[in-house]
Amino acid sequence: MPDDVTALAGTTAAGRAALRVRGLDHVVLRVADMDRAIAFYEQVLGLHVERRLEAIGLVQLRAGAAMIDLVPRTEDEDDGRNMDHFAVRIEEMDVAAITAHLKKHGIDAGEVRRRYGAEGYGSSIYITDPDGNTVELKGPPETAA
Repeated sequence: MPDDVTALAGTTAAGRAALRVRGLDHVVLRVADMDRAIAFYEQVLGLHVERRLEAIGLVQLRAGAAMIDLVPRTEDEDDGRNMDHFAVRIEEMDVAAITAHLKKHGIDAGEVRRRYGAEGYGSSIYITDPDGNTVELKGPPETAA
């Protein structure tokens, strides 16, 4: 976007944007060969495995402030797409404001759930973009009590 263009977002009654994106939190890729994929991201890009969830075959690699998550692709998912979803980190998880903002744009807000992201556990919502890509709106991390 050129420097002289101002991007506008929907605003709440208080005048601030309902969705304020801080950056990319994580990307989830479906991979055909987990060992080959891990070797690529470790050896070629220099990333390291930070976390594994053996029950679902998930491997999370640290990529700076973000994560690249790898999940096994099954044979029935061989539709040419290998991205499961990507997550953007939003400033605030104001569910009412976000739901109203999405509804105004004809988008149904998904269920708010506690999920793990680049900064730890926090609330998130899944939505779908016009091309069928799943986008996770990832709220701030939980704070220690």
